[in-house]
Amino acid sequence: MSERRVNEKEEKEEKEEEREEKTFDEKWRRDPLGSIVWAGILIWLGLVLLADNLDWLPDGINAWSLFFFGAGGIILLELVVRYLMPAYRRPLLGTFILGIVFLAIGASGLFEGWNWGVMWAILLVGLGVLLLLRGLTRRPPQ
Repeated sequence: MSERRVNEKEEKEEKEEEREEKTFDEKWRRDPLGSIVWAGILIWLGLVLLADNLDWLPDGINAWSLFFFGAGGIILLELVVRYLMPAYRRPLLGTFILGIVFLAIGASGLFEGWNWGVMWAILLVGLGVLLLLRGLTRRPPQ
């Protein structure tokens, strides 16, 4: 009798895991935000290159630096939207790192008078601390 209950319990757990997997998979497939963000980045690239070719950019502004700075901003905007809208929430650390790196690449070309060796070192230390804090505050699996 107890063996039957154990089998029923195992079957229920398997069905629940399958349902969670489908829900998780469907959630990722139904996420239009990633496509919108990358479309926005491509549009931004086109606009920056158009402005560069038509000489609309001020002197001293590198088109690629402007592109990376804007792309980093778009990616960080995606983070804000994902954080504020639970329907689109997913792990954000990799996206955060990509956004910060793009911003730093762009800023290094736009603000040339700064000591970017020091800025990159501070950025790497900050990202390391962020990873450490995330690892220390993560909930253990249940």
